[in-house]
Order: sequence, then C-alpha cells, then structure tokens
Amino acid sequence: MTFSSLKPVAPNEPDLSRRLFLKLGAAAGGGLMLEATLTPIARAAHAESAPAAINAFIRIAEDGAVTIMSKNPEIGQGIKTMLPMLIADELDVEWTAVRIEQAPLDEAKFGRQHAGGSTATPENYFPLRKVGATARHMMIEAAAREWVAPAGECSTKAGVVHHAKSGRSLTYGALAAKAAALPLPDPATVRLKDPKDFTIIGTSIHGVENPKIVTGQPLFGIDVTMPGMVYAVFEKCPVFGGKLKSANIDAIKALPGVIDAFIVRASEANPKGEPDGLVDGVAIVGKSWWMTNKARKSLAIEWDEGPFAQNSSAGFATQAEKLAAGAPATVLRKDGDPDAALKDAAHVVEAAYSYPFLSHIGLEPQNCTAHYENGKIALWAPTQNPGPGQKLVATTLGITEKNVAVHMTRGGGGFGRRLQSDFMAEAAWIARQVGKPVKLLWTREDDMRHDFYRPAGFHFLKGGVDAKGALLALKDHFVTFSKGGKIANSANMEPVEFPAGLAPHLEFGQSMIEFGVPTGPMRAPRSNALGFVFQSFTDELAHAAGKDPIEFRLAVLGEPRILVNATGKPDPLRDFNTARMRNVLLKVAEVSNWKDRTSLPARTGKGVAMYYSHLGYFAEVVQATVKPSGEIKLDHVWVVGDIGSQIINPTGAINQAQGAALDGLGAALGQAITLEKGRVQQASFDSVKPLRMDQAPPVEVFFLTPDYPPTGLGEPALPPVIPALCNAIFAATGQRVRSLPINQNTLKA
Repeated sequence: MTFSSLKPVAPNEPDLSRRLFLKLGAAAGGGLMLEATLTPIARAAHAESAPAAINAFIRIAEDGAVTIMSKNPEIGQGIKTMLPMLIADELDVEWTAVRIEQAPLDEAKFGRQHAGGSTATPENYFPLRKVGATARHMMIEAAAREWVAPAGECSTKAGVVHHAKSGRSLTYGALAAKAAALPLPDPATVRLKDPKDFTIIGTSIHGVENPKIVTGQPLFGIDVTMPGMVYAVFEKCPVFGGKLKSANIDAIKALPGVIDAFIVRASEANPKGEPDGLVDGVAIVGKSWWMTNKARKSLAIEWDEGPFAQNSSAGFATQAEKLAAGAPATVLRKDGDPDAALKDAAHVVEAAYSYPFLSHIGLEPQNCTAHYENGKIALWAPTQNPGPGQKLVATTLGITEKNVAVHMTRGGGGFGRRLQSDFMAEAAWIARQVGKPVKLLWTREDDMRHDFYRPAGFHFLKGGVDAKGALLALKDHFVTFSKGGKIANSANMEPVEFPAGLAPHLEFGQSMIEFGVPTGPMRAPRSNALGFVFQSFTDELAHAAGKDPIEFRLAVLGEPRILVNATGKPDPLRDFNTARMRNVLLKVAEVSNWKDRTSLPARTGKGVAMYYSHLGYFAEVVQATVKPSGEIKLDHVWVVGDIGSQIINPTGAINQAQGAALDGLGAALGQAITLEKGRVQQASFDSVKPLRMDQAPPVEVFFLTPDYPPTGLGEPALPPVIPALCNAIFAATGQRVRSLPINQNTLKA
C-alpha cells in the first residue's frame, strides 16, 4: 500500500438531533445547570446605576458594559476566556464590551465548577450558549414590549436590538433592567445561532488575564494578602503514612518571629481517613514566611515511619519482574486465543516497558490563605476542585459546608495536582488554631515530596504479525499498584486500550503491588503512560512486519467502524471512531512530509504515534537528532487533532496543544520520582527537570473539524508525543526506548 492510495474517509455522521443534544446536556449536568443559572437573580429593586442581572452569569450596565461570570477555575488552560466567549456570542455583544469576573463557588447556581479531565467544553458548550441565547431572547422581548411590536420582527447586533420596519433601536444597556424583570422564556422558543453566524466563537482572543500576568500584578493564590495576615509552614513525615511521636515545640516557639507552633494529629482532624485529608505534622506560624520557614529548620521530630518505610523504586521493579514470570492475577480482557496465534505468527516481538512515578511540578507551589472567625471560614486557594475542597474543609473542622466559603484564585499550573485539597485542609486547621488570617505556603521541596504522583507501571508485552505483515495477536501483563487491595488512584488500565477490538487475538492481564505512595490524576491520566507503551510497541510490530509505521497503524484501524467504550454502553462522545483516527493520522503524514523521512541526515529520525484520549483524536510526528554524545535535540513536532466541529478559541487551542506536547517531551527527557526507604529522593528542578526554553522545538498544530460535538483539549495532545519521540530515536539510532525517562547515555554512537 502506498501513500498515494491513502485518502481521508468520512467519519460516520453523528446523530446531532435534538434528542442527542438533550442527552449530551443531561450527561454533562447541563440540564441542572440551566435550570439554576437561567433563573433571574435580579427580581429585587436595583439602584438606578446598578448593572441589571439577567441571570446568574450576566450583568448589563446602562452604558452597555457586559459582565460575564466565568464559572470554572483558571489554571492556565484559558477557561476564563473561553467559557465567557460562548455566552457573549449567543448574547450577541461585542467582545470589547465584555468584562469577565471569576464566579464564586456556588454549584447550585453555576453548575459543576472544576478544572480537570478536559471536560469544560463538552460540559458547557451547549448549556452556556443557551445562557447567552436566553438573555438575548429576553432583550428582544423587552424591546418588543417597549415598542408594542412583534418580537419576531426584532433582531440584534453588537448589543443593540433593532426593529427594521420602524427604524427604531435600543441598546442592551437601556433594556437590561426591564429584561431582568421578565419571566423566563419557554426553552423551546430559544434558538442557538447557526455556527456560520458566530462573531466571537472561532476567533482568536488572547487570555483576559494576560495583561496582569505580564505586568506582574497580583493574581495567583501565592499573591493573596490581607490586613493582619500571618504566615505558616507545615512539616510532614518524609515517609507516606508516618505518624508523629514527638517534636521540640517549645524550642520552636521561642525562635525570633514565631507566633505559634503546634502538633497536628490526623486522628483529630481527619477521622475518616480522607485520602487527601490532613496528616500528622507540625505547624509553625510566624510574622513573615521567611522567618517562619527559617524556624522550621530547627525542628527536631521523632517519627513513627509506619509500614511503608521500606518502599523503594528498585524493590517495585524487582517485584514486577517476579509477578510477570507468572500468570496475571486478573484478566481484564481476552479476545480469541492469543497463545495459539502467537505460535503461528510469522514474527513475534517480546518487550518489557516501564515508566516512573511523576510529580506534577506546577510552577506555583501549593498554597492557601484562610481566615476562621465565629465558626465560619473563608479560603483563597488556587484549587482545581473547589467543591470537594469545601467538603473536605468542612469535614476537617467539623462544621457545615455552608460555613465554608471558597474563593478561587488563578492557579500557576495544576495538571491534576490541585484536584486534591490537602493544602486547603492544612490551611483551615491552622487558621482555626491561630484565629487570624493565615497564608500557608509550601516550599518547592514540600511540593515535590508530598505530591499525589502519576503512578509508575510495568508492562510485559508479546505481539505477533502474520506473513502478510498484519497484526495477529498481542498480550500484555500489566503490573500496577494497589492500596488496601484496591487499584491505586489513576493506576488502572481499561480493557478498550488500543489495539483492543482491532486485534483478532488479544489478552490484557493485570497484577498489583501493594504500596503506600499517594497517587492521583496527572495531565492525560493513564493515557500519558499507556500511550508511550502501546504506541512504542506498535512501532516495534510495524518494523517486525516490514511495514511503514503509518501504513501499519492504518491497517490495524481498518475500515471505518465504532468501538464501544469501556462501559459497554454506546455513547456518541466516548466510543472510539476509527475513521476519525485514520484522518488525523493521514493529515499528520501530509503536514510532516512523512514520505521523505528516509532522506534525513544521519542520526536524525522521524517517529509517529496516535492516541485517543479524553474524547480527542490526535496523531503526532516528532523529528529528533541524536548527537554522538547521546544528547537529544528536538528538531520539530507536528500535531494534528480532532476535537469536534468547533475550535472555540483558536489561540487558546494552539497554546494548549503546544503546551501539552512540550509538557510530554519534558517528562520523557528528564523527569522521574524515585523512592528509597519510603522517601522521595528528588526535591527540586535540579533533579526533576522541566523542558528548558532552549530545548523546546517548533510545534505546528493543525485541527480537523468534522461534524461532531466539540470536546476538550487540556489532555489529549500529550499522550502521542512521548512515543513519537521514542520512535524517532529508534529511526535515528536503531535503539529502542522502553523505559522512561530516556537515558541519553545509552544512545552514544
């Protein structure tokens, strides 16, 4: 098969009927959100100059200025710009008239408020457009009543209602108070725009907070200050699950600048043992953070290190090899007869792959400012998950959730770490003890040694191709981790992992190692590791078959078809569509000039990978040069994605795809968390290395826009880039990378 014969195919057309729209909206919580947010909140009399609240999201002033609430936390993903764009376009106002505010935590009013899983677009695309469209409908109705004219004769443009027959017009500012007093329209009468009529959606708009960021204005959680505020640090056991036996509290209290120091017992603060709740430790509170952290260095603590003090990365690897020598403890999926098929295969490939624990390494360490007073507490936190954070603080302090106010600050990177709320619980407990506003700030070492890590994992694979080079069979014995006998957070693998459903004979087996390391989601959870394994091994099978790596993948995908998701229940958003993956793969071959890869200089290679993650289809090519010293130079990256019919903010979308690719490359080249005697060995950016500016290659991003509902972008561009790099290294050197991070010493000429 040659590339001239490979053409994009039309994906199976989705059912975009009203029934599907309602189904998708309900699945995303959209129905409840609309019921709450469309209820006008401005029924009380307003002062003449006060902006009129049309609904929970929209306020319009007499001068036409429109304030739109942004419901979800902003952690650098551009959501504070993107979500208001949906409302503003359907409201039919000019973007220059829009002012954006961060909404407070109020899920009864705004619907689910969180940042994670690339869910903001699929959860909010239709509901927030409906919010804007409903407000526009009310503006028209208010004008029609003013003019005693049929609403159907009125139209809007740029914040003005027009009546063409009479030539009259009224601005939204003039109509807002009257519109706010109107009853809600029948939802069936509110029409969304045809996408061809969008004026804001689909245009490139820079982040609304960019001016504050580049001028250094206070914006992040770490910037919060308030009168009378004091500063806190919190020392925890270096071994996960350890308990405090004693500490020199009196000596610490006597140090300069220290206001208080006290022991925190998890048994008092976290009686239910919440996974991200408070743990044993020592809190120190002082007049300045510098003096407080200096006092911390004088702590003398005796710890009971507990049952996990002997956990080590080397020990985990040894256990994995022993487990792999036997049968898997459980079988996740079995199709056909893999063992018999492998005996008949023309070529068999066997390989062991592994990847390490990873820390999230957001540039802003965990922090939270809290003020406890009269049985109530207010928190200012860069959280991705304010709702569960509120619940955790309420449980920690033994108060009701209504007495916990959470103010969302911008987060300096999250990547899944701020889905956990331990830092909020710590700040709350300390604030109640002190009785003053307290800012708790972690050090970089705290952040790296007390993370909820991306789980490590081990895969022992065997695959075979037939005499024609077609994929025949694949087996994977996956060794992962458990806590209390249950699979650890984000350490699982679904039975639909590629190439499940596409290989005639396949077995996914699983065994587990019990451990004490806290784990959790990290950008593209599970996929960020599984993509490396399966797309690298797919490349090995392609070469064993004597096939071009892209042609081999296209052959595995086969004819257009739908593979049902892991739940077994068909879902138009979550099912895997092979046609959509074929098309991004063909496009990346085109834009990367894949057919000419054999003409590259010596020790320069191109590698390809594809992956379906978080509802997004991505294929990527990396070109890399491996110097004789083993040093890897990243030459270029091509990213092609399919996240549905509409790119809401092209600038933001490109930034997200580029950032995900660079994030993945940095992890592959220089990041790992290792344990020895239950302790994390790394502490800062000297040993866990983000990608440096001088390492970053050009990243070109392209989007296909088939007629499918739009989906998110925070995660799905990351998984393919790591195997694409590893496959490029093989193309350049003939050496396979089967363990991360990449050991450049093994690549020397």
